Parts: sequence; C-alpha cells; structure tokens
Amino acid sequence: MPDISLTMLIVLCLAAGAAGWIDAVVGGGGLLLLPALLLGLPHVPAAHILGTNKAVAIVGTSGAAVTYVRKAPVKVKTALRIGLAALAGSMTGAFFAAGISSAVLRPVILVVLLGVAGFVMFKPAFGTGASGQAVTRARTVTAIVLVGGGIGLYDGLFGPGTGTFLVLALTAVLHLDLVTASATAKIVNVCTNVGALAMFACQGSVMWQLAAIMAVFNLAGGLIGARMALRKGSEFVRGVLLVVVFSLVAKLAFDQWG
Repeated sequence: MPDISLTMLIVLCLAAGAAGWIDAVVGGGGLLLLPALLLGLPHVPAAHILGTNKAVAIVGTSGAAVTYVRKAPVKVKTALRIGLAALAGSMTGAFFAAGISSAVLRPVILVVLLGVAGFVMFKPAFGTGASGQAVTRARTVTAIVLVGGGIGLYDGLFGPGTGTFLVLALTAVLHLDLVTASATAKIVNVCTNVGALAMFACQGSVMWQLAAIMAVFNLAGGLIGARMALRKGSEFVRGVLLVVVFSLVAKLAFDQWG
C-alpha cells in the first residue's frame, strides 16, 4: 500500500462508500471513485489506480447484485448472457482503445447523454413500471448483442457512464422497470469487472491492501443503495438517474473544454 495519511484514507473510504451507493441505485459510481483515487494518490501509476478501482468496485457491485437477485424479479440467466457478451465487448474495446482518441468520443457521448436526459425528463412514465409486454426472443438477442456487446465495447474503449447506459438500454429493450433494470445491470457489471480485474491482477496493477479497506465501505454503500432502490421504487431511481446523467455530462464537458 502506498504511503498515505489517515485523513486521505478516510476520504477515500467515504468516497468508496458513496460510489457503492450510486452504483447500486443506477450505476456511475466510478464518476466519484476514480477521481478520488487520482486526486488522493497523484504519484501512483494510472494502471494501479484503475486496477484498485476495479478491486474495490467489484465487491460493492457483487453485494448489490446479490441483494437485488434475492428481492427483485431478475432473470439471472438472461443477465449472465448479456454479461458474457459485455465481457467480450469490453475486451475487444480495450484491444482497440489505444488507437482511438477520447477527445473524439467525448462530444458524441455528450450529445447522447443530453438526449437521454431529455427523454427521461419528458417521458415521466419511462421505467416507472414494467410495460407488461412479452419479451420476445428477438428482443432478448438484441439485448445480448447490442446492449451487452455494444455497451461492453464502449466500456473497453472509453468507460464513463457504462452502468447508467446499461440501466437505460435494458429498460428500453427488455421493457423492464428501472429497479429491475438496475438489478440486471449489476449482474452484467460483475461479469465485466471480473474480466478487467483478472487482467489488472495478472499485470500486478492492484494495490490489494488499500482495495481491501476501501471495499468494506463500498460494500456497505452498495447494500444500502440496493435496499433503498428496492424500497423506494422506480421514481427514486429515476431521480438519481437524472442527477448522475447531468453529473456525467458536466464531467465530460470539463474534460473536453475545461
């Protein structure tokens, strides 16, 4: 573990807890956790920051996934299939990431996110309840290939907001309510995180001692977030979703033009 003050350790642990809560409710916890690690450990190589972030996040995401599966109507088989497609997509994206400039992708993602925010704001019924429509085989295949593979590819290429995109896409394609979509997204996230963490671990790019301490707080935040989402329902998730989307827009805009 790097030389770190007690104050900074406390700050990082609190950030991990808050990120776990955000991830469990609607995804996007990395918007908080990654900057906290980068600012708190400025002299640590980026690969070690990313590896440690994955080691922390996978614990909270797994805890939230278990909580959701026990209490929400999640189709685990479908979620795992989407997760495996996302894992393959993220590995492909990571392979090609070096040849693509994030400066080119940011404006595109900004436009997409603003469109998403407008859609959610002006369609208040979106995701507030399951549509009741039967999910056809074609829609399931679309979810596996486009949602899993496509968003997984984006995660490997660029990354920010992957969990949020998953929730929105699963709601639209599979006619899920936002709570069930968030639950399904957690299972998909666990699959992609396992692959990424394995790669970072093989490269020796994980600060395991620091990750273990932060993971306790991330797990607590994830469990609290999942239970709050289940208790308060889709309207609550919708509100958090809008806050996360606008935060992501602000971060990407600052990265691009700040």
